[in-house]
Amino acid sequence: MSQTELQKVAAAAWRIRRYALRMGEVQGQGYIGQALGYADVLATAFAHIMNFRPSEPEWEGRDRFLLSHGHYAIAYYAALIEAGIIAEEELETYGSDDSRLPMSGMATYTPAMEISGGSLGQGLSIAVGMALGLKQKQSRALVINSMSDGELDEGSTWEAAMSAAHYGLTNLINIVDVNKQQADGDSRKILSFEPLHEKWASFGWYVQRVDGNDLPAVIQAFENAKNHPDNQPRVILCDTLMGKGVPFLETRDKNHFIRVDADEWQKAIAVLDANKPEGVL
Repeated sequence: MSQTELQKVAAAAWRIRRYALRMGEVQGQGYIGQALGYADVLATAFAHIMNFRPSEPEWEGRDRFLLSHGHYAIAYYAALIEAGIIAEEELETYGSDDSRLPMSGMATYTPAMEISGGSLGQGLSIAVGMALGLKQKQSRALVINSMSDGELDEGSTWEAAMSAAHYGLTNLINIVDVNKQQADGDSRKILSFEPLHEKWASFGWYVQRVDGNDLPAVIQAFENAKNHPDNQPRVILCDTLMGKGVPFLETRDKNHFIRVDADEWQKAIAVLDANKPEGVL
């Protein structure tokens, strides 16, 4: 990977974080901890890996990105703005009546929102069906499912994992955001899920585990997954830090919905602006 390409993806991740903060400021709330922590993954998917047409979000040949954890919508909208699928001006409507950007992702509202996420544990099952259908049509499109570590509690996740391996879905990449938080607390204490690498491997998947905030590592993991030669589905376990990029949010008591005071949104944006990546105008 060239330095120019790395700079391009780093710039995309920076803008995704900034767009998400601006949307959070509109409503005074949002799952901003997850958005900041997951920006490097989304930037890699949309700015480096995926094949899509911004002006034609339902193009049949597109790679599909499924947001199983629908509460990450604020992060996903930021990625769609960065990708040119949604106009930047629309972020001012986030969470408002009649907006195309509701606070939880819904396919009927938003271009390129492939599924309505939110009932956790459903995304991977849908992704398996979608990948199987594309495989039968001999399509070269990828299906990328994005899910949270809290979804590992759901039995449907593991049924889908078993099915994906059975059908040899080489066109399926599953991303797990391992931020160790869910609504009821530390996800490892709610229902312990380690050792994750060994579990996914035992289900027949090609497994990688990376620091989800180490951008070169994330990019390499996506490339490895896309080019893996064996007849297996692929999973990337991404250990992320909620609030990444804004130190006073990184160190805040971690919970599923980080509290941000009214005067802190602009402070957070100022921190990002002070650490703008090289080459960003």
